[in-house]
Amino acid sequence: MGLFSEKMILDLPQSDIVYYPNFFSSEKATTYFNLLKQTISWQQDEITVFGKTYAQPRLTALYGNNGKTYTYSNITMRPNPYTQELHQIKTLVEKEIQIEFSTCLLNYYRDGKDSNGWHSDDEKELGENPPIASISLGTERFFHLRNISDKTLKHKIVLEHGSLLVMKGETQHHWQHQIPKTAKKIGERINLTFRAIK
Repeated sequence: MGLFSEKMILDLPQSDIVYYPNFFSSEKATTYFNLLKQTISWQQDEITVFGKTYAQPRLTALYGNNGKTYTYSNITMRPNPYTQELHQIKTLVEKEIQIEFSTCLLNYYRDGKDSNGWHSDDEKELGENPPIASISLGTERFFHLRNISDKTLKHKIVLEHGSLLVMKGETQHHWQHQIPKTAKKIGERINLTFRAIK
C-alpha cells in the first residue's frame, strides 16, 4: 500500500478505470473487515423495481463529512459521521489517487445471494464526471462492466480482498457495472465506495 502501489489500467474505450489488487495487505484488510462488520450501522432498505417492492439484496450504510444526503433508486440516505477506521481508509485512498471524497456508501454482501444490479453511478449530486473509489474486503466477487451504447462490449474482473478499483472521467456516462448473484457457497464481502457529493 502507498504511493507506489501495484496497479492495472483496464483497456476499455470511453473509460478511465484503474485496479490496485493489493492496496491493503491481507492482514490489514481482514482487520478492517472485522471492525467494519461490527461497528457500521448497517440497514436494509426496500427498493421498487417495475412497480414491485423488494428488500434490497444486501445491507448498506452511508457515512460522510458534509451532512449531504445521497439518493439512488428512490432511496434517500442520510450520512452518519465517519468512524475512525473509515476516515483512515479514506485518507489513504485520497493520498494514493490525489482525489478528495466527502462520502462513503458501504455495501455488505452476506453471501452469494446478495448482489447489486446493473447501474451507473451517475446521480446528479455526484457531478459531471464523478470519481468513484471502491475498496473490497472479504470474499472475492466478480465485477461486471458493460458498455451502455454497445451491450456486446463487456468486461469482468475479480475484486480481491484488500483491493482498490477507481473509476473516473467519462466512465459513468458510457459504462454500467454490477456485482451478480452466484450459486456458489461463498463468504461475506464488504465494499466501500467513496464519492464526492456536491
